[in-house]
Amino acid sequence: MSNVRLRFAPSPTGYVHIGSLRTALYDYLFAKQKGGKYILRVEDTDRNRYVEGAIENMVQSLLWAGVEHDEGVFVENGKLVQKGEYGPYIQSERLDIYKKYIAELIEKGYAYYCFCDKERLDNVREEQKAKGLTPMYDKHCRTTNIEDAKKRIEAGEEYTIRLKVPENKDILFNDVIRGEVTINSSEVDDQVLIKSDGFPTYHFAVVVDDHLMKISHVVRGEEWLVSTPKQVILYEAFGWEIPKFVHLPTVLNKDKKKLSKRQGDVAVGDFKKKGYLPEALVNYLALVGWSPEGNKEIFSMDELIDEFSFERVSKTGGVFDNDKLNWVNGQFIRNADIDRITKLAIPHLVEVGYITENDVENRYDWIKMMVSTVQEKISYIAEITDHVDIFFKNEIDPENEEAKEMLKGEQVSTLLEAFKEELSLVDEVDEEFANSIFKVLKKKTGIKGKNLFMPARVMITGQLHGPDMGNIILVLGKQNILKRIEYVKRNLM
Repeated sequence: MSNVRLRFAPSPTGYVHIGSLRTALYDYLFAKQKGGKYILRVEDTDRNRYVEGAIENMVQSLLWAGVEHDEGVFVENGKLVQKGEYGPYIQSERLDIYKKYIAELIEKGYAYYCFCDKERLDNVREEQKAKGLTPMYDKHCRTTNIEDAKKRIEAGEEYTIRLKVPENKDILFNDVIRGEVTINSSEVDDQVLIKSDGFPTYHFAVVVDDHLMKISHVVRGEEWLVSTPKQVILYEAFGWEIPKFVHLPTVLNKDKKKLSKRQGDVAVGDFKKKGYLPEALVNYLALVGWSPEGNKEIFSMDELIDEFSFERVSKTGGVFDNDKLNWVNGQFIRNADIDRITKLAIPHLVEVGYITENDVENRYDWIKMMVSTVQEKISYIAEITDHVDIFFKNEIDPENEEAKEMLKGEQVSTLLEAFKEELSLVDEVDEEFANSIFKVLKKKTGIKGKNLFMPARVMITGQLHGPDMGNIILVLGKQNILKRIEYVKRNLM
Protein backbone atom coordinates (compact mmCIF):
# COMPACT_ATOMS: atom_id res chain seq x y z
CA MET A 1 0.00 0.00 0.00
CA SER A 2 2.76 2.44 -0.90
CA ASN A 3 0.13 4.84 -2.26
CA VAL A 4 -1.05 5.48 1.30
CA ARG A 5 -0.52 9.17 2.11
CA LEU A 6 -1.76 10.86 5.27
CA ARG A 7 -1.32 14.42 6.38
CA PHE A 8 -1.47 16.33 9.62
CA ALA A 9 -2.59 19.86 8.78
CA PRO A 10 -2.91 22.09 11.86
CA SER A 11 -3.39 25.85 12.01
CA PRO A 12 -0.51 27.86 13.54
CA THR A 13 -2.69 29.47 16.21
CA GLY A 14 -0.56 28.73 19.28
CA TYR A 15 0.55 25.63 21.14
CA VAL A 16 0.10 22.02 19.97
CA HIS A 17 -2.89 20.52 21.82
CA ILE A 18 -2.52 17.00 23.15
CA GLY A 19 -5.50 15.99 20.98
CA SER A 20 -3.70 17.31 17.91
CA LEU A 21 -0.65 15.23 18.78
CA ARG A 22 -2.87 12.15 18.94
CA THR A 23 -4.21 12.89 15.44
CA ALA A 24 -0.68 13.31 14.11
CA LEU A 25 0.40 10.14 15.90
CA TYR A 26 -2.40 8.06 14.36
CA ASP A 27 -1.51 9.49 10.92
CA TYR A 28 2.11 8.53 11.49
CA LEU A 29 1.41 5.02 12.81
CA PHE A 30 -0.91 4.10 9.94
CA ALA A 31 1.34 5.56 7.25
CA LYS A 32 4.39 3.73 8.57
CA GLN A 33 2.50 0.46 8.97
CA LYS A 34 1.35 0.57 5.35
CA GLY A 35 4.68 1.70 3.92
CA GLY A 36 3.17 5.06 2.99
CA LYS A 37 4.00 8.70 3.63
CA TYR A 38 3.13 11.05 6.46
CA ILE A 39 3.00 14.76 5.53
CA LEU A 40 2.99 17.91 7.65
CA ARG A 41 1.02 20.75 6.03
CA VAL A 42 0.29 24.17 7.54
CA GLU A 43 -3.21 25.61 7.18
CA ASP A 44 -2.62 29.29 7.86
CA THR A 45 -5.38 30.95 5.84
CA ASP A 46 -7.14 32.33 8.94
CA ARG A 47 -4.79 35.28 9.28
CA ASN A 48 -6.64 36.72 12.29
CA ARG A 49 -5.65 33.72 14.40
CA TYR A 50 -2.09 33.35 13.16
CA VAL A 51 0.51 33.34 15.97
CA GLU A 52 4.12 34.25 15.22
CA GLY A 53 6.48 31.33 15.88
CA ALA A 54 3.64 28.80 16.11
CA ILE A 55 4.81 26.84 13.05
CA GLU A 56 8.30 26.39 14.47
CA ASN A 57 6.85 25.35 17.84
CA MET A 58 4.53 22.90 16.12
CA VAL A 59 7.29 21.24 14.12
CA GLN A 60 9.60 21.00 17.13
CA SER A 61 6.86 19.59 19.39
CA LEU A 62 6.04 16.84 16.90
CA LEU A 63 9.68 15.92 16.37
CA TRP A 64 10.26 15.85 20.14
CA ALA A 65 7.41 13.33 20.38
CA GLY A 66 9.03 11.16 17.70
CA VAL A 67 6.26 11.80 15.16
CA GLU A 68 8.55 12.56 12.22
CA HIS A 69 7.07 13.54 8.86
CA ASP A 70 8.39 12.50 5.46
CA GLU A 71 7.57 15.69 3.60
CA GLY A 72 6.13 19.10 4.25
CA VAL A 73 7.36 21.87 6.54
CA PHE A 74 10.64 21.47 8.44
CA VAL A 75 12.82 23.69 10.64
CA GLU A 76 16.50 23.75 9.75
CA ASN A 77 18.99 26.10 11.40
CA GLY A 78 16.11 28.08 12.84
CA LYS A 79 14.46 28.61 9.44
CA LEU A 80 11.37 27.10 7.84
CA VAL A 81 12.05 24.94 4.81
CA GLN A 82 9.71 22.84 2.69
CA LYS A 83 10.56 19.45 1.22
CA GLY A 84 8.54 17.29 -1.14
CA GLU A 85 7.18 17.25 -4.66
CA TYR A 86 3.68 18.52 -3.81
CA GLY A 87 4.48 21.90 -2.25
CA PRO A 88 4.12 24.57 -1.24
CA TYR A 89 3.02 22.97 2.04
CA ILE A 90 1.98 26.29 3.62
CA GLN A 91 -1.49 27.33 2.43
CA SER A 92 -0.82 31.06 2.33
CA GLU A 93 1.76 30.29 -0.37
CA ARG A 94 -0.83 28.46 -2.50
CA LEU A 95 -3.23 31.33 -3.27
CA ASP A 96 -2.66 31.16 -7.05
CA ILE A 97 -3.61 27.49 -6.97
CA TYR A 98 -6.88 28.24 -5.18
CA LYS A 99 -7.69 31.03 -7.66
CA LYS A 100 -7.39 28.57 -10.52
CA TYR A 101 -9.75 26.04 -8.97
CA ILE A 102 -12.32 28.52 -7.68
CA ALA A 103 -12.54 29.96 -11.21
CA GLU A 104 -13.27 26.44 -12.46
CA LEU A 105 -16.10 26.02 -9.93
CA ILE A 106 -17.69 29.34 -10.88
CA GLU A 107 -17.39 28.50 -14.57
CA LYS A 108 -19.15 25.15 -14.02
CA GLY A 109 -21.87 26.74 -11.88
CA TYR A 110 -20.89 25.05 -8.59
CA ALA A 111 -19.99 28.32 -6.87
CA TYR A 112 -21.23 31.93 -6.95
CA TYR A 113 -20.27 35.45 -5.90
CA CYS A 114 -21.93 36.81 -2.76
CA PHE A 115 -22.12 40.56 -1.99
CA CYS A 116 -23.99 40.38 1.34
CA ASP A 117 -22.29 42.47 4.03
CA LYS A 118 -21.88 41.49 7.66
CA GLU A 119 -24.85 43.56 8.81
CA ARG A 120 -27.24 41.79 6.45
CA LEU A 121 -25.86 38.34 7.34
CA ASP A 122 -26.22 39.08 11.08
CA ASN A 123 -29.82 40.21 10.58
CA VAL A 124 -30.69 37.07 8.61
CA ARG A 125 -29.12 34.92 11.29
CA GLU A 126 -31.02 36.63 14.11
CA GLU A 127 -34.34 36.33 12.25
CA GLN A 128 -33.77 32.62 11.72
CA LYS A 129 -32.91 32.12 15.38
CA ALA A 130 -36.08 33.96 16.40
CA LYS A 131 -38.09 31.50 14.29
CA GLY A 132 -36.33 28.52 15.83
CA LEU A 133 -34.45 27.74 12.61
CA THR A 134 -30.85 26.66 12.21
CA PRO A 135 -28.91 29.78 11.13
CA MET A 136 -27.86 29.41 7.48
CA TYR A 137 -27.20 31.69 4.57
CA ASP A 138 -30.53 32.47 2.81
CA LYS A 139 -28.98 32.15 -0.69
CA HIS A 140 -29.79 35.77 -1.48
CA CYS A 141 -27.00 36.13 -4.07
CA ARG A 142 -27.30 32.64 -5.54
CA THR A 143 -29.15 33.78 -8.66
CA THR A 144 -26.96 36.79 -9.37
CA ASN A 145 -25.84 36.76 -13.00
CA ILE A 146 -22.08 36.13 -13.37
CA GLU A 147 -21.62 39.08 -15.71
CA ASP A 148 -23.42 41.39 -13.31
CA ALA A 149 -21.33 40.04 -10.47
CA LYS A 150 -18.11 40.75 -12.37
CA LYS A 151 -19.21 44.33 -13.04
CA ARG A 152 -19.89 44.85 -9.34
CA ILE A 153 -16.45 43.46 -8.51
CA GLU A 154 -14.80 45.77 -11.09
CA ALA A 155 -16.63 48.67 -9.45
CA GLY A 156 -14.84 47.80 -6.19
CA GLU A 157 -17.68 46.09 -4.35
CA GLU A 158 -16.53 43.65 -1.64
CA TYR A 159 -17.52 40.02 -2.13
CA THR A 160 -17.04 36.41 -1.08
CA ILE A 161 -17.47 33.23 -3.12
CA ARG A 162 -19.89 30.57 -1.88
CA LEU A 163 -20.53 26.91 -2.64
CA LYS A 164 -23.76 26.23 -4.52
CA VAL A 165 -25.14 23.29 -2.54
CA PRO A 166 -27.50 21.00 -4.53
CA GLU A 167 -31.16 21.16 -3.55
CA ASN A 168 -32.63 18.28 -1.48
CA LYS A 169 -29.96 15.71 -2.23
CA ASP A 170 -28.76 12.94 0.08
CA ILE A 171 -24.99 13.20 0.48
CA LEU A 172 -23.36 9.90 1.37
CA PHE A 173 -19.83 9.12 2.48
CA ASN A 174 -18.10 6.38 4.42
CA ASP A 175 -16.18 6.93 7.61
CA VAL A 176 -13.71 4.24 8.65
CA ILE A 177 -14.78 4.49 12.30
CA ARG A 178 -18.50 5.30 11.97
CA GLY A 179 -19.45 3.53 8.75
CA GLU A 180 -21.83 5.06 6.20
CA VAL A 181 -23.02 8.59 6.93
CA THR A 182 -25.93 10.28 5.12
CA ILE A 183 -26.86 13.95 5.38
CA ASN A 184 -29.45 15.73 3.26
CA SER A 185 -28.23 18.84 1.45
CA SER A 186 -31.06 20.84 3.02
CA GLU A 187 -28.98 20.75 6.21
CA VAL A 188 -25.84 22.00 4.45
CA ASP A 189 -25.08 25.72 4.24
CA ASP A 190 -23.88 27.48 1.10
CA GLN A 191 -20.42 27.64 2.64
CA VAL A 192 -18.07 30.53 1.93
CA LEU A 193 -15.16 29.15 -0.12
CA ILE A 194 -13.18 32.36 -0.69
CA LYS A 195 -13.28 35.10 1.95
CA SER A 196 -13.39 38.82 1.24
CA ASP A 197 -9.62 39.03 1.87
CA GLY A 198 -9.01 36.59 -1.00
CA PHE A 199 -7.96 33.74 1.26
CA PRO A 200 -9.74 30.38 1.00
CA THR A 201 -11.72 28.92 3.86
CA TYR A 202 -10.73 25.59 5.35
CA HIS A 203 -13.45 23.69 3.48
CA PHE A 204 -12.22 24.75 0.04
CA ALA A 205 -8.46 24.72 0.59
CA VAL A 206 -8.46 21.32 2.30
CA VAL A 207 -10.18 19.65 -0.65
CA VAL A 208 -7.85 21.20 -3.24
CA ASP A 209 -4.75 20.46 -1.18
CA ASP A 210 -5.70 16.90 -0.28
CA HIS A 211 -6.42 16.10 -3.93
CA LEU A 212 -3.26 17.68 -5.32
CA MET A 213 -1.12 16.10 -2.59
CA LYS A 214 -2.70 12.69 -3.30
CA ILE A 215 -3.92 12.22 0.27
CA SER A 216 -5.51 8.77 0.64
CA HIS A 217 -6.90 9.06 4.19
CA VAL A 218 -8.21 12.25 5.82
CA VAL A 219 -7.83 11.87 9.59
CA ARG A 220 -9.24 14.58 11.86
CA GLY A 221 -11.42 15.22 14.91
CA GLU A 222 -15.09 14.28 14.97
CA GLU A 223 -16.08 17.96 15.13
CA TRP A 224 -15.41 18.05 11.37
CA LEU A 225 -17.86 15.22 10.64
CA VAL A 226 -20.86 17.52 10.09
CA SER A 227 -18.95 19.64 7.57
CA THR A 228 -17.69 16.71 5.52
CA PRO A 229 -20.73 16.81 3.16
CA LYS A 230 -19.59 20.24 1.95
CA GLN A 231 -16.27 18.71 0.98
CA VAL A 232 -17.91 15.70 -0.64
CA ILE A 233 -19.90 18.13 -2.80
CA LEU A 234 -16.65 19.79 -3.85
CA TYR A 235 -14.98 16.49 -4.70
CA GLU A 236 -17.96 15.56 -6.86
CA ALA A 237 -18.03 19.00 -8.51
CA PHE A 238 -14.41 18.62 -9.55
CA GLY A 239 -14.86 14.98 -10.50
CA TRP A 240 -12.10 13.92 -8.09
CA GLU A 241 -11.76 10.65 -6.16
CA ILE A 242 -12.95 11.03 -2.57
CA PRO A 243 -10.38 9.99 0.07
CA LYS A 244 -11.21 7.73 3.00
CA PHE A 245 -12.45 9.75 5.97
CA VAL A 246 -11.48 8.94 9.56
CA HIS A 247 -13.12 11.12 12.22
CA LEU A 248 -11.51 10.54 15.60
CA PRO A 249 -13.37 10.73 18.91
CA THR A 250 -12.65 13.74 21.11
CA VAL A 251 -10.05 13.60 23.87
CA LEU A 252 -11.99 14.13 27.12
CA ASN A 253 -11.11 14.97 30.69
CA LYS A 254 -12.18 12.84 33.67
CA ASP A 255 -15.55 14.65 33.72
CA LYS A 256 -16.16 13.42 30.15
CA LYS A 257 -15.92 16.97 28.82
CA LYS A 258 -13.63 18.15 26.05
CA LEU A 259 -10.09 18.52 27.35
CA SER A 260 -9.24 22.21 27.62
CA LYS A 261 -6.60 24.40 29.24
CA ARG A 262 -9.06 25.35 31.98
CA GLN A 263 -8.66 21.87 33.46
CA GLY A 264 -4.85 21.85 33.43
CA ASP A 265 -2.08 20.91 31.04
CA VAL A 266 -3.18 20.30 27.45
CA ALA A 267 -0.22 21.54 25.41
CA VAL A 268 2.54 19.17 24.35
CA GLY A 269 5.01 21.77 25.62
CA ASP A 270 3.49 21.58 29.10
CA PHE A 271 4.24 17.87 29.33
CA LYS A 272 7.72 18.32 27.91
CA LYS A 273 8.47 21.05 30.46
CA LYS A 274 7.36 18.83 33.35
CA GLY A 275 9.67 16.08 32.19
CA TYR A 276 7.40 13.52 30.64
CA LEU A 277 9.37 11.25 28.34
CA PRO A 278 8.16 11.58 24.74
CA GLU A 279 7.93 7.83 24.22
CA ALA A 280 5.77 7.52 27.34
CA LEU A 281 3.45 10.35 26.33
CA VAL A 282 3.05 8.84 22.86
CA ASN A 283 2.47 5.37 24.32
CA TYR A 284 -0.28 6.61 26.62
CA LEU A 285 -1.85 8.93 24.06
CA ALA A 286 -2.16 6.11 21.53
CA LEU A 287 -4.38 4.29 24.05
CA VAL A 288 -6.74 7.25 24.52
CA GLY A 289 -9.43 6.05 22.12
CA TRP A 290 -7.65 3.04 20.61
CA SER A 291 -7.64 -0.47 22.07
CA PRO A 292 -4.94 -2.99 21.14
CA GLU A 293 -6.01 -6.60 20.73
CA GLY A 294 -4.35 -7.84 23.93
CA ASN A 295 -4.03 -6.41 27.44
CA LYS A 296 -0.58 -4.96 26.89
CA GLU A 297 -0.15 -1.33 28.00
CA ILE A 298 3.52 -0.53 27.43
CA PHE A 299 4.56 -0.16 23.78
CA SER A 300 7.57 1.04 21.86
CA MET A 301 6.90 3.15 18.77
CA ASP A 302 7.70 0.17 16.54
CA GLU A 303 5.21 -1.97 18.44
CA LEU A 304 2.53 0.70 18.07
CA ILE A 305 3.19 0.81 14.32
CA ASP A 306 2.76 -2.97 14.10
CA GLU A 307 -0.46 -3.14 16.12
CA PHE A 308 -2.34 0.07 15.32
CA SER A 309 -5.57 0.03 13.32
CA PHE A 310 -8.34 2.58 12.82
CA GLU A 311 -10.90 -0.22 13.09
CA ARG A 312 -10.10 -0.55 16.81
CA VAL A 313 -10.53 3.18 17.48
CA SER A 314 -13.63 3.80 19.59
CA LYS A 315 -16.59 5.85 18.37
CA THR A 316 -16.83 7.51 21.78
CA GLY A 317 -14.43 10.00 23.33
CA GLY A 318 -11.30 8.74 25.07
CA VAL A 319 -10.60 9.99 28.61
CA PHE A 320 -7.18 11.53 29.23
CA ASP A 321 -6.29 10.39 32.74
CA ASN A 322 -3.21 12.07 34.22
CA ASP A 323 -2.87 9.36 36.87
CA LYS A 324 -2.66 6.67 34.21
CA LEU A 325 -0.23 8.80 32.19
CA ASN A 326 1.93 9.16 35.31
CA TRP A 327 1.92 5.37 35.75
CA VAL A 328 2.99 4.81 32.14
CA ASN A 329 5.63 7.53 32.35
CA GLY A 330 6.93 6.06 35.60
CA GLN A 331 7.45 2.71 33.87
CA PHE A 332 9.55 4.36 31.18
CA ILE A 333 11.54 6.41 33.70
CA ARG A 334 12.43 3.30 35.70
CA ASN A 335 13.74 1.58 32.59
CA ALA A 336 15.53 4.60 31.16
CA ASP A 337 19.28 5.17 31.10
CA ILE A 338 20.29 6.94 34.33
CA ASP A 339 22.45 9.49 32.50
CA ARG A 340 19.44 10.50 30.40
CA ILE A 341 17.24 10.90 33.49
CA THR A 342 19.98 12.81 35.31
CA LYS A 343 20.42 15.29 32.47
CA LEU A 344 16.67 15.84 32.33
CA ALA A 345 16.51 16.30 36.10
CA ILE A 346 19.38 18.78 36.41
CA PRO A 347 17.44 21.90 35.21
CA HIS A 348 14.71 21.21 37.78
CA LEU A 349 17.23 20.73 40.57
CA VAL A 350 19.05 23.93 39.60
CA GLU A 351 15.79 25.89 39.38
CA VAL A 352 14.82 25.16 42.99
CA GLY A 353 18.37 25.77 44.24
CA TYR A 354 19.30 22.24 45.30
CA ILE A 355 22.35 22.27 43.03
CA THR A 356 24.31 24.86 41.08
CA GLU A 357 25.85 24.90 37.62
CA ASN A 358 29.18 24.45 39.38
CA ASP A 359 27.87 21.24 40.96
CA VAL A 360 26.82 20.01 37.51
CA GLU A 361 30.33 20.54 36.23
CA ASN A 362 32.25 19.21 39.25
CA ARG A 363 29.91 16.78 41.03
CA TYR A 364 28.02 15.12 38.19
CA ASP A 365 28.60 11.57 39.48
CA TRP A 366 27.17 12.56 42.87
CA ILE A 367 24.11 14.13 41.21
CA LYS A 368 23.63 10.99 39.13
CA MET A 369 23.83 8.83 42.24
CA MET A 370 21.22 11.00 43.94
CA VAL A 371 18.89 10.85 40.93
CA SER A 372 19.38 7.09 40.70
CA THR A 373 18.37 6.75 44.34
CA VAL A 374 14.91 8.28 43.78
CA GLN A 375 14.44 7.15 40.15
CA GLU A 376 11.97 4.46 41.25
CA LYS A 377 9.73 7.00 42.99
CA ILE A 378 9.12 9.67 40.36
CA SER A 379 6.29 9.75 37.82
CA TYR A 380 7.69 12.65 35.80
CA ILE A 381 11.06 14.38 35.98
CA ALA A 382 9.93 17.66 37.59
CA GLU A 383 8.62 15.62 40.51
CA ILE A 384 12.18 14.81 41.52
CA THR A 385 12.39 18.01 43.57
CA ASP A 386 9.74 16.54 45.92
CA HIS A 387 11.86 13.48 46.60
CA VAL A 388 15.44 14.73 46.98
CA ASP A 389 14.83 17.13 49.86
CA ILE A 390 16.05 14.36 52.17
CA PHE A 391 19.56 15.01 50.83
CA PHE A 392 19.58 18.75 51.47
CA LYS A 393 18.60 19.21 55.11
CA ASN A 394 20.18 18.21 58.40
CA GLU A 395 17.23 19.19 60.61
CA ILE A 396 15.25 15.97 60.56
CA ASP A 397 11.47 16.36 60.71
CA PRO A 398 9.79 12.97 61.26
CA GLU A 399 6.92 12.62 58.80
CA ASN A 400 4.31 11.48 61.37
CA GLU A 401 3.76 10.28 64.95
CA GLU A 402 4.80 6.74 64.12
CA ALA A 403 8.12 8.03 62.81
CA LYS A 404 8.63 10.09 65.97
CA GLU A 405 7.96 7.03 68.15
CA MET A 406 10.64 5.12 66.27
CA LEU A 407 13.21 7.48 67.75
CA LYS A 408 11.96 6.94 71.32
CA GLY A 409 12.93 3.27 71.56
CA GLU A 410 15.34 2.29 74.30
CA GLN A 411 17.78 0.83 71.74
CA VAL A 412 18.00 4.03 69.65
CA SER A 413 20.70 5.74 71.73
CA THR A 414 22.93 2.67 71.50
CA LEU A 415 22.28 2.45 67.77
CA LEU A 416 23.15 6.10 67.13
CA GLU A 417 26.37 5.93 69.12
CA ALA A 418 27.44 2.79 67.29
CA PHE A 419 26.64 4.39 63.93
CA LYS A 420 28.62 7.49 64.92
CA GLU A 421 31.56 5.38 66.01
CA GLU A 422 31.64 3.46 62.71
CA LEU A 423 31.60 6.73 60.79
CA SER A 424 34.58 7.99 62.79
CA LEU A 425 36.61 5.02 61.55
CA VAL A 426 36.42 6.04 57.88
CA ASP A 427 37.60 9.12 56.01
CA GLU A 428 34.57 9.03 53.74
CA VAL A 429 31.55 6.88 53.05
CA ASP A 430 32.07 4.56 50.10
CA GLU A 431 30.04 1.71 48.58
CA GLU A 432 31.65 -0.86 50.86
CA PHE A 433 30.66 1.13 53.95
CA ALA A 434 27.15 1.87 52.70
CA ASN A 435 26.47 -1.76 51.79
CA SER A 436 27.87 -3.28 54.99
CA ILE A 437 26.96 -0.76 57.71
CA PHE A 438 23.77 -2.46 58.89
CA LYS A 439 25.45 -5.86 59.15
CA VAL A 440 28.20 -4.20 61.20
CA LEU A 441 25.70 -2.41 63.46
CA LYS A 442 23.69 -5.60 63.97
CA LYS A 443 26.83 -7.51 65.02
CA LYS A 444 28.09 -4.66 67.17
CA THR A 445 24.86 -3.89 69.07
CA GLY A 446 22.78 -7.04 68.77
CA ILE A 447 19.93 -4.89 67.46
CA LYS A 448 18.23 -6.38 64.40
CA GLY A 449 15.22 -6.28 62.10
CA LYS A 450 12.69 -3.50 62.46
CA ASN A 451 14.39 -2.16 65.61
CA LEU A 452 17.54 -1.58 63.59
CA PHE A 453 16.40 -0.46 60.17
CA MET A 454 13.39 1.71 60.99
CA PRO A 455 15.03 4.06 63.56
CA ALA A 456 18.09 4.37 61.30
CA ARG A 457 15.92 5.34 58.31
CA VAL A 458 13.94 7.91 60.35
CA MET A 459 17.16 9.29 61.86
CA ILE A 460 18.67 9.80 58.38
CA THR A 461 15.60 10.77 56.33
CA GLY A 462 12.67 11.50 58.66
CA GLN A 463 10.68 8.87 56.73
CA LEU A 464 9.53 5.35 57.57
CA HIS A 465 9.81 4.17 53.98
CA GLY A 466 11.76 5.31 50.96
CA PRO A 467 14.70 4.65 48.63
CA ASP A 468 17.44 2.12 49.27
CA MET A 469 19.28 3.03 52.46
CA GLY A 470 22.68 2.10 51.07
CA ASN A 471 22.24 4.64 48.26
CA ILE A 472 20.98 7.30 50.67
CA ILE A 473 24.01 6.84 52.93
CA LEU A 474 26.34 7.00 49.95
CA VAL A 475 24.74 10.22 48.62
CA LEU A 476 24.65 11.96 52.01
CA GLY A 477 28.23 11.20 52.96
CA LYS A 478 29.94 11.11 56.34
CA GLN A 479 29.56 14.71 57.53
CA ASN A 480 25.86 15.04 56.69
CA ILE A 481 24.99 11.79 58.49
CA LEU A 482 26.97 12.88 61.55
CA LYS A 483 25.06 16.19 61.63
CA ARG A 484 21.78 14.32 61.50
CA ILE A 485 22.77 12.00 64.31
CA GLU A 486 23.64 15.01 66.49
CA TYR A 487 20.37 16.78 65.58
CA VAL A 488 18.32 13.72 66.52
CA LYS A 489 20.20 13.29 69.84
CA ARG A 490 19.63 16.95 70.76
CA ASN A 491 16.07 17.43 69.59
CA LEU A 492 14.15 14.21 69.01
CA MET A 493 15.12 11.78 71.78
